[in-house]
Amino acid sequence: MELAVIGKSEFVTGFRLSGIKKIYEVADAAETESAVKEVLDDNNIGIIVMHNDDIGNLPEILMKNLNESVQPTVVALGGSGEGSTSLRDKIKQAVGVDLWK
Repeated sequence: MELAVIGKSEFVTGFRLSGIKKIYEVADAAETESAVKEVLDDNNIGIIVMHNDDIGNLPEILMKNLNESVQPTVVALGGSGEGSTSLRDKIKQAVGVDLWK
């Protein structure tokens, strides 16, 4: 399973420098939506990393699909974070067990 990062240039730069190959650099909401759909169709991707603000700008149905997705699991970083699911909750959803207990 691979890791994919979707976001604006300043968000994806660090991930690119760390050697992640599946980088989807986007400039606006339309490109973000297109990249998310492409990543969701790729069975080799196990984790998607996105900025909270980018997730919040997606259409309602696509945002719901991301939030309920078990594979790939979506990890939201940065931004206000209101309404986002924590990494702990995502792991619990994916594995079925709260590993912190």
